[in-house]
Amino acid sequence: MTNKKITIKDGQTNNEIDLPVLDSILGPDVVDIRSLEKNLGYLSHDPGFMATSSCESKITFIDGNEGKLWYRGYPIEELAENSSFIETAYLLLNDKLPNINELNNFSNDISKSMNVDSSVLNMIKVFDKNSHPMAIMTACLTYLSAKYHSDIDIQNKDYRYNSTINLIAAVPIMAAWILNFIHNNDFGQPNQELSLAENFINMSFPNISEEQKKLSSKAMDTIFLLHADHEQNASTSTVRLSGSSETSPYAAIAAGISTLWGPTHGGANEAVINMLEEIKNSDKDVEHYINMAKDKENPFRLMGFGHRIYKNYDPRAKIIQKIAHEYLKKLDETNPNKPLFDIAMKLEKYALEDDYFVSRKLYPNVDFYSGIVLKAIGVPQSMYTVIFALARTVGWVAHWNEMIEDKNFRIGRPRQLYTGKSKTNYIKIEDR
Repeated sequence: MTNKKITIKDGQTNNEIDLPVLDSILGPDVVDIRSLEKNLGYLSHDPGFMATSSCESKITFIDGNEGKLWYRGYPIEELAENSSFIETAYLLLNDKLPNINELNNFSNDISKSMNVDSSVLNMIKVFDKNSHPMAIMTACLTYLSAKYHSDIDIQNKDYRYNSTINLIAAVPIMAAWILNFIHNNDFGQPNQELSLAENFINMSFPNISEEQKKLSSKAMDTIFLLHADHEQNASTSTVRLSGSSETSPYAAIAAGISTLWGPTHGGANEAVINMLEEIKNSDKDVEHYINMAKDKENPFRLMGFGHRIYKNYDPRAKIIQKIAHEYLKKLDETNPNKPLFDIAMKLEKYALEDDYFVSRKLYPNVDFYSGIVLKAIGVPQSMYTVIFALARTVGWVAHWNEMIEDKNFRIGRPRQLYTGKSKTNYIKIEDR
């Protein structure tokens, strides 16, 4: 912190206070308003917390205007090109890239935790086949919070590490089990010699060719890496707020999964496929839908274009775009998904060349391409957000650990602007 400050004067009383300005390594500096209520009697008002720094973090940096996403200072492009999901998970948790021994030990710890208690399978079987997979995944995490309830000790580093490893290892296995459950397939068991992405593909699609497994595993590992963290979004903030009560980390992650389930957060890539299906089944061409999207009076919106944070090209989209095109090249004309992907590529061409989209920076985002890749792999749409949750578990536990180690750690307690009634006297029912 420097000596920078902002002076606020109360126009009614002429009282004034100095609020310290906290330095940010990157991005806007932050005004510390914690003394505002004590000294002037005011609270700040920020619906949606869009202009509020809720915590201090060293994990992820985003510059939406410049299209930057960095994990612990490393650009996402470099990590996607050179790293793996497991190595990136280590980076997010430990603030450094591992050496070979550290990575091997970390990977081994995760592999040993892949053998999720089979009692979870019995819990999954309780659900109806038509249940949404995100509801089942939330239940799985709640089940684990019950199973590991007796030894909660979040201040104990060993407990936090073991819980972190267990969560990173268990969620992909449970995701594969949920996919097999809704497909009426055998559940299968993980192979400790394989990575998390390889295990998910091999358990979920045991009958595809080895070449396809290899290609799918590589694509899935990159998808996991790209979705591992994204700063203080709704689900991460939920995990932090839930975890601030010192609840079980499994319960805190369950809360994050519930938040991610929302269509404006984790469900966007599912909406992309729904849009493509709508266009495919219509008697209208792609240009008709493009014109609908340009019409302000028309409620139709192109899903998977633009981003609330990125006012430039989403850096993750450029990476997964390449993966998507690699997949599409391998589809022959008889593939039932080919017409869907042809429509997607036409939409992409408009978005990258049409002045309407370029001037408004409505570029294809990561959800547009991830939906296409997951569709190509064979993942059912209802599982898309589960894949997102699987990857984001790493970021959630990284933020959970960082929060607990923060010297300012305390239970979260947002305030409000009350606009209800003033004191109202109770009237007996017979007099109303």
